[in-house]
Amino acid sequence: MTAPYEIYAIKYAMRDARRAVHFVGGDPHDAPMPMDYFVWLVRNASRTIVVDTGFTASMAKKRGRTHLRSPAEGLALMGVDAALVSEIVLTHMHYDHVGTFDAFPRARFHLQDREMAYATGRNMGYRQFGHSYEPDEVCGMVRLVFEQRVCFVDGEATIAPGISLHHVGGHTDGVQCMRVWTERGWVVLASDTSHYYEHFETYRVFPTTFNLGDVMKGYETLRRLADSVDHIVPGHDPLVMKRYPAPGRELEGIVARLDAAPLV
Repeated sequence: MTAPYEIYAIKYAMRDARRAVHFVGGDPHDAPMPMDYFVWLVRNASRTIVVDTGFTASMAKKRGRTHLRSPAEGLALMGVDAALVSEIVLTHMHYDHVGTFDAFPRARFHLQDREMAYATGRNMGYRQFGHSYEPDEVCGMVRLVFEQRVCFVDGEATIAPGISLHHVGGHTDGVQCMRVWTERGWVVLASDTSHYYEHFETYRVFPTTFNLGDVMKGYETLRRLADSVDHIVPGHDPLVMKRYPAPGRELEGIVARLDAAPLV
């Protein structure tokens, strides 16, 4: 087995919301349920991989989000220069996961075949599916295909020793999760295969969904890949910042170290 990886969740934006907007069928409790936006950093002594690239300040204004820092600025807090990053995993191509791809001029992007087909196919004509994509960003990724900077994945693939990608689907047709070997065992970055802990813990579903059945099966996939439910990290839950330690006091509330044992 390779040397274990460190994993960091880096918060770059947030928004206020209420419980009803986060569950198919709504929710009987009219209570706040804010959303955090992250990119992730996975690294050991020999390899650095960024997971997703977030969105810009202008996109935050367009979509009513609170922009805190650019993903590149967040990575810089961890000593990573976006201009030098060579490998990026895109869990899917929604605006909040692909939006600053052009800030990484040297990177190759690992993406599921089905995600590219979905984002450029007939389903984008339906607002329910298309509203979370930005056409200019999708076109930008298509251009990178012609530049040989997209590494396509068909289902499951080991992209480095101790790191594998797994197609899940559900939220989008091509969304994937990432399994990472760490000092505490196998950690799974769920991204939007489960937005919140509550989704995979209680088998509830986020409303922006392509296939409800695939979401449910995806929760089983997360459990199969992770060493325990405490090794599954959801994609947008503010509890991530509370459950995991910061790598330093100055980064509390900004960066959480996911290869460390949860605090609670």
